Amino acid sequence: MLEVGTKAPDFELADKSGEMVRLSDYIGKKIVLYFYPKDNTPGCTRQACAFAQSYDAFKEQDVIVIGISKDSVPSHLKFAEKHALPFILLSDPELQAIQAYDVWKEKKIAGKVGFGVVRSTYIIDEHGIIEKSMPKVKPDTNAVEILAYLAGE
Repeated sequence: MLEVGTKAPDFELADKSGEMVRLSDYIGKKIVLYFYPKDNTPGCTRQACAFAQSYDAFKEQDVIVIGISKDSVPSHLKFAEKHALPFILLSDPELQAIQAYDVWKEKKIAGKVGFGVVRSTYIIDEHGIIEKSMPKVKPDTNAVEILAYLAGE
């Protein structure tokens, strides 16, 4: 994970509609940047749906929510449509942001060792500085924990 207080690496990735999005487009706003392993898997779906259910609370605080995985643009579009996800989903098949944010790690899945995205979240302040890093987050509680943090709890 990247250190709190460091500049968040900028990137440019395609969203679920194929439009290019840069992190630096959101300077001046607080950003919740979450990395997840794969669209339409049980944990990732629960996490995305929890962000969707809390989306109005994030909007009220003028916070931008961005989810990133290595899935394709069409996969993100289907995922977003199937679960009515109102926030930004970015496709990172080349691992540009995933590696820049140090969330591509060795993992043991079903007894096999390989590499993959470790479910992690960053909160980036209005100046593009990492305010909080949350490694190995739980899909069911991640959104609520962030809202509590933003509320000063």
